[in-house]
Amino acid sequence: MAASVCCLRAVLSQCHRHILKKAGNNAPSLTCTNRSWAFIRFYAAPATSKAKQKEKEKEIKSKNEKEIKEDIEQKRKDTSRAKPYGFTAWEPTDDVYIARYYPKPTLEVETATNLLKKYQTLDFTYSNQAVYAELKLDMKMEKKKKVDPFVGYLNYPYPFSTEDNKIVVFTEDAEAVEIAKCNGVAFVGGSELVEQVLNDEIQADFYVATPDIIPKLNPLKNKLRKKFPKSKRGSVGRDIPKMLQLFRTCHEYLVENECLIKTKIATLEMPCEHIAANLDALIKDACTHKPLSYGPFVERVIISSATSEALFIKFQKFLPQQPEKESDN
Repeated sequence: MAASVCCLRAVLSQCHRHILKKAGNNAPSLTCTNRSWAFIRFYAAPATSKAKQKEKEKEIKSKNEKEIKEDIEQKRKDTSRAKPYGFTAWEPTDDVYIARYYPKPTLEVETATNLLKKYQTLDFTYSNQAVYAELKLDMKMEKKKKVDPFVGYLNYPYPFSTEDNKIVVFTEDAEAVEIAKCNGVAFVGGSELVEQVLNDEIQADFYVATPDIIPKLNPLKNKLRKKFPKSKRGSVGRDIPKMLQLFRTCHEYLVENECLIKTKIATLEMPCEHIAANLDALIKDACTHKPLSYGPFVERVIISSATSEALFIKFQKFLPQQPEKESDN
């Protein structure tokens, strides 16, 4: 019985194929059109790659995280609350406590530097290690305008570097060449130095140029980037001695991540007064890049050593003040 059923199925399937084939021979145009219409597309599908979608998702996620962090910071600034937002209390009541449950204390500069020195002796680390400062800046201005990230040059009142910066002077003026050589410049010359800089035969901390040679230095823009001579940074001019005086001993700092300045300000072996004076000079120099009428430029200051934790600083006394208007009498 089972064999007969299988034979019947085979016969019926062959008959079905024969009928379809015959219908195709009688109306070939119909079958061709049916087959061709099935593969016609009337529109172009948008080319959406997974990489682009992931980048968009990351951007949206990072924006949301920034908004959440800013919202939390604003809530934690509210001192009228019984306890700070997200913490157990404003201050611990015991000598032993879990640090993450309480906001970090804001210390005076002298107190913070003394703590850094104490941490160094307790940890048995290098005594002449660097002291770093981190400044968070308010880059917002009126409406949607912002302060562009900038590079600053500063001569600390108490320098900690023992070596002078290496400087390259680009000029084709014979008199300027002689002046640069008399001032002890590492390298001085014209367009012949371009190829040597591109091949890493010449490396320096700062690059200075006279205005007439700037068009010949265009091949160095991608190589030097932020070190490329510009008049806004004071590295392009005709007064060679003045520029060399600035860049020979100056300290360079720049804005990173849109609003942060992270730079070295001193060493732990320096007195606390010298460290405070260098921090004061850095804050005042950074504040020159935004008008005082828009409010305080610096929002937060943190100092730390190479091996210590970060300490929050009371920096308000270092901020430049607007000159008081004279009252009409």
